[in-house]
Amino acid sequence: MTDLVKLDPFGSNLGRQGVLTPRISTPLNDFPSKGKEMVEFCEEIGFPLLPWQQWLAEHAHKYNPDTGKWINKINTLCISRQNGKSTFMALRILTGMFLWDEKMQVGTAHKLTTSSEIFYKIHEIIESSPTLSAELVKKIESKGSQELRLRNGARYLIRANNGSARGIAAVDCVHMDEVREYYDDDVWSSMRYAQMSAKNPQLWLYSSAGDQHSIVLNRIREQALANIAMGKSEGLGYFEWSGLPGAPIDADDPKFWESIAMANPSLGYTIDPDNIRAVLTDDETTIRTEVLTTWVTTSNPVVDPSLWAACASESDKLDKESDTWMAIDLTPDRKAAALVGAQKIDGQEGHFRVALLGTWTNDKTLDDRQLANDIGDWVAKFNTQIVAYSARTSGAVAARLKPAGIQVEAIDGIDYAQSCDMMLSAIAAKRLHHINQPELTRQVLSAVKLPQGDGGWIMGRKVSNATIAAAVATAMVSSFATRSQSEIDIFVE
Repeated sequence: MTDLVKLDPFGSNLGRQGVLTPRISTPLNDFPSKGKEMVEFCEEIGFPLLPWQQWLAEHAHKYNPDTGKWINKINTLCISRQNGKSTFMALRILTGMFLWDEKMQVGTAHKLTTSSEIFYKIHEIIESSPTLSAELVKKIESKGSQELRLRNGARYLIRANNGSARGIAAVDCVHMDEVREYYDDDVWSSMRYAQMSAKNPQLWLYSSAGDQHSIVLNRIREQALANIAMGKSEGLGYFEWSGLPGAPIDADDPKFWESIAMANPSLGYTIDPDNIRAVLTDDETTIRTEVLTTWVTTSNPVVDPSLWAACASESDKLDKESDTWMAIDLTPDRKAAALVGAQKIDGQEGHFRVALLGTWTNDKTLDDRQLANDIGDWVAKFNTQIVAYSARTSGAVAARLKPAGIQVEAIDGIDYAQSCDMMLSAIAAKRLHHINQPELTRQVLSAVKLPQGDGGWIMGRKVSNATIAAAVATAMVSSFATRSQSEIDIFVE
């Protein structure tokens, strides 16, 4: 790793400067580069690149001297927020327009406002330079589209985050911003295939870290990691400035600042460490994605990953003789289900253990009869008191359990919201114990809050964009396992 230069960033003599090179990158090569041309162009127009941006310009713009074509057909930049990603993007677009004869460039982002910010940044830079502004012919703005045109025929267009690029052809360079927010392939396909007839196309992806829903970014990253393992790039340039996974979020821990330096190459240039300190009380997943460029299961989840991890205990397995409460939940599309069990812990008032007993999946739809039979087998294995369910998702299953003499109870509406609150409170207080089952952890950390009423909330099945049946079932059993025998939790003398 590049040495960390002492800059005294947090009031001592132990400060660090951002690391120049990315922690993860596809193999570098010895082909010639046009990067120096970009560096010199930016200096000439009064917008010099930061050291890390110069490094990126050099290694992302290698070309084959025999054909003149780019080595990297796709470049991906993953970096923490406020490091100069957008500025690099704007300057790369300007270099293509004024220096590299890229007649058509197109930009998009998950929100049109994000693309517009880049558009106005580019226009501002042009207007600030007499040389550049003399070449500007038109600035066109209409609903869902903005465009700049130069005298040399170069154009830069922005398009909304949809399939609107399907009417554009021979795009020399595509710029896709905030790719972590692309949850399907529509925009990717629209932009990628708009380059099929271009002579020397290049596509740029820009983003901070994503989560399990970032399918476009995750696919590119997985491909890049596979290429790195094989020592090749296959036309894909991947450059990720990121901290170490699992790095502590503690301003007093040197390892935290080491990861900050790795994820923030602009630290000591444009980023003040005091500003990093100021956000450390924010949601952990936000800090990890936005400041450390590390992947999370879900952004802004219901359950803080650190709190959930603190509740893990390998010894807290369910006892077949103890009173047991179970809950079954199905996904809205009826393709997945989960059964969770819970038991109180003797001698620890309010403490309880939970375990994922079973999961079911079917590409079409689950068979409620078979599911009920399987649940019946689990009920027989324990001293089961009740099986909770949601009438919205599991009513058909519950209807089959009743004739078998299994007591069932629906948890919906206000009761479900209360259950979610109880679960979250128990996790925060470390009263909920689990045995660190990977699937239970994945589903719990995938749950996203859905506001309900005046300040209320629930774990939203649809808004979570993932299977969270196990998380919902955990909430339902929490309402039973946290009840005291007397139903009185507070005594007033």
